[in-house]
Amino acid sequence: MKLEKIENSFKPTSDKKSSFAKKGMVSSAFPDATKAGVEMLKKGGNAIDAACATAIALGVCEPQASGLGGQSMAIIHFNGKSFAIDGSSRSPSMAHSSIFTKKKTRLLGYKATTVPSTLALIGFLHERYGTLEWQKIIAPSIHIAKKGYRITQLQHSLQERELKNFLSIKSKSGAKYFLKDGLVPYDVGDRFVQDDLAQTLDAISEYGYRVFYQGNIAKKIDEDMKKNHGLIREEDLAYVPEPLIRKPISRKYRHLTVSTLPPPAAGRTLLLTLMMLNHLPSKFLRSSKPSSYHFVAETFRKAFLHRVQRPFNRHTYDQIQDKLHLQRSFAKQMADSIHNSMDATLPMIDPDFGGEDTTHLSTMDNDGNAVGITQSVELAYGSKTAAADMGFLYNNYMSAFEFTTPNHPYYIRPNAIPWTSVSPALIFNNSKLWMVVGSPGSQRIYSTITQFLSRIIDGNLPMDEAIIRPRFHCSIGGTISIEDGGFRTEIINFLKEMGYEISIKERYSFYHGAIHATMKLQTQEGFQGVAEVRRDGTAEGLN
Repeated sequence: MKLEKIENSFKPTSDKKSSFAKKGMVSSAFPDATKAGVEMLKKGGNAIDAACATAIALGVCEPQASGLGGQSMAIIHFNGKSFAIDGSSRSPSMAHSSIFTKKKTRLLGYKATTVPSTLALIGFLHERYGTLEWQKIIAPSIHIAKKGYRITQLQHSLQERELKNFLSIKSKSGAKYFLKDGLVPYDVGDRFVQDDLAQTLDAISEYGYRVFYQGNIAKKIDEDMKKNHGLIREEDLAYVPEPLIRKPISRKYRHLTVSTLPPPAAGRTLLLTLMMLNHLPSKFLRSSKPSSYHFVAETFRKAFLHRVQRPFNRHTYDQIQDKLHLQRSFAKQMADSIHNSMDATLPMIDPDFGGEDTTHLSTMDNDGNAVGITQSVELAYGSKTAAADMGFLYNNYMSAFEFTTPNHPYYIRPNAIPWTSVSPALIFNNSKLWMVVGSPGSQRIYSTITQFLSRIIDGNLPMDEAIIRPRFHCSIGGTISIEDGGFRTEIINFLKEMGYEISIKERYSFYHGAIHATMKLQTQEGFQGVAEVRRDGTAEGLN
């Protein structure tokens, strides 16, 4: 890896998709949210303050992906130590498999919702590691909700795509808040104002985040759920525990250390993928030989299949010591099992794996602190139901449970935590924190992050080039999704001959994740940040 080349060939852009700053960096999926984080740095806050402000603001201006009704997970580096923060939501106490025999019940409507945990995670991070007053953290979000923001092409397209689902909800609560006149998608450029959400955020600002769990907001959610035959009650909200501080899991990729989240998140799948790729030479990976795509595709298949076959949950099955997944000998054995043909012993039918819209933010400050938060309402616009008079969407994380196998660690039961594919990561070079990176994209998160990191570490590309390069993903069943025009015809023909199904997605596809990353430079002073070209975000810092 040529560190100087990577850092020095980076080019900031006027659209702030890639930025340089001297004293800190914020990258997120919406410009207003990024600005909220930078504002905290300007006020003397640290990376945690910036992350908290950005996270809440994302829920306001990127409601299709996150919000007060969702769930969040974080990885942080604070005062020289790294922590994984498990902010899992919980299934309601009345959740039972008999309620969810129809798949639609897990995807749409009030019953599809787990007890929201995003605000618990943000409040916890701020109380424990932040420096600014809580009111300052919430202020930008209230301002955005009152003033409004412009609807983007991405949001218009998703509202169009989800229109039928919005209108299928009897109460039309989601449609009321997130469709124009409650009936049709907003047009691109329309100003979107959220007065009810602004009032909810006002109360959270004034009384603290616990009002959501043990105050007036909890009472209102209870009433709303009872009225619409949902499962969440006031007791469920009061029962949401503080997020758990876990030890991050870490492994080497080349000579760098990658630290990420343990279960219920999918950090171990990311690490297993990287450990397997460690057995391929960097030169081979950057060569663009058709065979290199086959080897990477098989790595994606095998790593993800192992996750599906070896589910692990500390909450329910702590007696299982899941060490195998991260053993170097196991990664070598898996890598050695890849041959010059597609592995026909793997299932050719893909397992059902929900989840599609999520968001990620990364922050760094001048004191060496850093945060990566991945947060979600699960599907785009969640369960398509919204909290009456409060203006936020309920998630549909019930779809992330297992419903058929009672001995599965993520089988639906009262007060259980859902499985999640998120894997935000910290990257260390020579024991110094170098990058924060993460992505949405459900089961494609680990492949998106892997390709981004490999293009930097193996390909010596700066972050701004690594993010633009075309992406691909291979499912367990052998379907390779590729971005249109991003791969030479000979590569596609080679993969087809191997037996892979090829699925062409549009170039810069929403499907292939969304990297938001920050870097603390090691060859000079300052920070670099990139925001995904496939989404609406920006990277900005403090000078």
